[in-house]
Amino acid sequence: MIYTGLVILHVIVALALILIVLLQTGKGASLGAAFGGSSETVFGSSGAGGFLSKLTTAAAVIFMLTSLILAVYSSRQESSIVLQQETPVQTGTGEKAPSPVTGKQGKPAAGQESPAKEGSKATTE
Repeated sequence: MIYTGLVILHVIVALALILIVLLQTGKGASLGAAFGGSSETVFGSSGAGGFLSKLTTAAAVIFMLTSLILAVYSSRQESSIVLQQETPVQTGTGEKAPSPVTGKQGKPAAGQESPAKEGSKATTE
């Protein structure tokens, strides 16, 4: 239950971190200008610089903490049930596998008889 909650939180923080970084103004053209103007009144008169940089730092810290916690938690879990189950060992039944056909157009290779000839010998004997 805790593991699932941490994974969900980790994914949400990762997506939020991506969006926060994309919203920040770069050295070149800003993403905000692409959406109809460069006024940043949504984030206050000082602009988005201080708010988004603090939000990026907080999201990055949460992302790193959840990464470390998930790594420690998954390393302490027991191995998968798939790895614990033993695979059944197949024993040979003593039957021979049919020999491969290696000639052209389904003809047997040199020195081998066709299955039809072998079957006819078995019935005649």
